[in-house]
Amino acid sequence: MLAIAAQIPREEIGGTYFQETHPDQLFRECSVYCELVSIPGQLPRLLQIAMRTAVQRGGVAVIVVPGEVFLADVPSAAITPVRTAYSVIRPDEAALAAAAGVLNAANAVTILAGAGCAGAHGQLIALAGALQAPIVHAFRGKEFVEYDNPYDVGMTGLIGFSSGYRAMEHCDALLMLGTDFPYRPFLPENVPVVQVDVRGEQIGRRVPVDVPLVGTVGATVDGLLPMITAKQNTAHLDRMTAHYRRARARLDKLARDRRNDSPLHPQFVAATIDRLAAPDAVFTADVGTPCIWAARYLRMNGSRRLIGSFSHGSMANALPHAIGAQASHPGRQVVALCGDGGLAMLLGELITLRQMRLPAKIVVFDNGALSFVELEMKAAGIVTYGTDLDNPDFAGMARAAGLFGARVDKAHELDDALREAFAHDGPALVDVRTVRQELSLPPKLTLGQIKGFTLYATRTILSGGGEELVELTKTNLRELEVE
Repeated sequence: MLAIAAQIPREEIGGTYFQETHPDQLFRECSVYCELVSIPGQLPRLLQIAMRTAVQRGGVAVIVVPGEVFLADVPSAAITPVRTAYSVIRPDEAALAAAAGVLNAANAVTILAGAGCAGAHGQLIALAGALQAPIVHAFRGKEFVEYDNPYDVGMTGLIGFSSGYRAMEHCDALLMLGTDFPYRPFLPENVPVVQVDVRGEQIGRRVPVDVPLVGTVGATVDGLLPMITAKQNTAHLDRMTAHYRRARARLDKLARDRRNDSPLHPQFVAATIDRLAAPDAVFTADVGTPCIWAARYLRMNGSRRLIGSFSHGSMANALPHAIGAQASHPGRQVVALCGDGGLAMLLGELITLRQMRLPAKIVVFDNGALSFVELEMKAAGIVTYGTDLDNPDFAGMARAAGLFGARVDKAHELDDALREAFAHDGPALVDVRTVRQELSLPPKLTLGQIKGFTLYATRTILSGGGEELVELTKTNLRELEVE
């Protein structure tokens, strides 16, 4: 994407002029290219550079232009189209042989696969088969990795679940494919690591790497596979896939339909969205607990997409992401999983949906709280404070803005509301009242988190908040039923 940001007149820059900011500094950390155009003659060339950088690096390029530059004459410049250039990038034979040596010597290889596996699903599955390796995916890799994958053992990290964590914990070699997974406590220690990334400077940032392989995943695996000695021992794979089946069954039981539940459990809401959404739906998810439910309950199939603020973690991203996805793919179903806090920050964008006639579908997980922040506070031993949300009737506000709006208070109402919203010829919002005190436990509880939660409970009682603990207990008692 190319973003053109306006700047004040050049002669006023640096003098605290009206509306003065420095967009070239503001956007630098969240863009792949960001430059200020100082004179008119620069603009054609910098536009070309920005466009080329955006398409090659798959990100946002920003050109900051003082207003009067657009009104100036520039020397004629040759206009050439900017298209993505595709290359085959792979390591040399010596590096591939070193990697094969590590993987052939190991008895229990685990693969951690990320978004760099896009377009290389076939190679990923073939390599896992040769290595008899379970495949753990990072969040950004979910849509490219988990479908048609008999080696899938789920996701690890803070919002993952136990089987992904165990597959990493019990390996004796780790193969990282196209991922810059940032959470070091979830990576194994004292095992050899082979990492594949087309960006060589990214390798080894999270964990010491024994064999760095610079290349695209598909081309690298194509070169590596002939050097792999196919493994016959399936013990590690069998143990981890069995663990995944147990973990998956437990998660699915938490999402079962309790028709009179009011408010609803968010697992059931996410699972119902997954069941009713189109086979090629584009999902967007707000930072916070909607990401947890998307990671655990949306099923990818090779055609669906999952978009979120997975690098920067920006609040309120789901609705603007949905607007962008729907505008660029007008015939495709787009479903935004919004938190109530996130939607409240950008309520005006509901009018954008009407103004632009974008038929995106908004599902609000309405629990009256910044619930992911509350989870973090509980784990740190902090009494809940400042996270309450006194929400309006979001469905009523949607109707007032000219959208389809429905409110769901009981579980048996959800199917009909979602079906009607998805079938509506235009933008639609479904406001689902969900429980506030749902606990989404990470795959590994640290001693510090356990101590923190105990401290939170003690402090909550001493400060007169016993009713919060009662609600938390009642909400999560069903966790015991699925064990």
